[in-house]
Amino acid sequence: AALSPFAVTRRIGHPYQNRTPPKRKKPRTSFSRVQICELEKRFHRQKYLASAERATLAKALKMTDAQVKTWFQNRRTKWRRQTAEEREAERQQANRLMLHLQQEAFQKSLAQPLPQDPLCMHNSSLYALQNLQPWAEDNKVTSVSGVASVV
Repeated sequence: AALSPFAVTRRIGHPYQNRTPPKRKKPRTSFSRVQICELEKRFHRQKYLASAERATLAKALKMTDAQVKTWFQNRRTKWRRQTAEEREAERQQANRLMLHLQQEAFQKSLAQPLPQDPLCMHNSSLYALQNLQPWAEDNKVTSVSGVASVV
């Protein structure tokens, strides 16, 4: 079988796969309770450190500058996520409270009779309209030949 001049042999895998050996993943660094406590105290006071502050803190805690920098980056990410979750929980609680207050107000409006308008008291059609509460459960509206009536 003749090969076409445009035939290309296909490689299996990613083209850069065989160039360099894969890097070994560095094991997770464990910090002591004292280190974490000091880092947390500092984070509570100050979310960002200048390079000189970071170097001083790293030296005091016997950590590298990179470890302190990474710890603060990770802690800020955690802090942002937590504050976003707290804000969402507060928003949902406020919505539930607002809904509850609206329902209470609606129930009170059903229980309280409407104040009588003097104009409506002398006109039977207006009097009937003023006392009409279509949202009340015991009132059922029926339509007979296009004219609605309350039962």
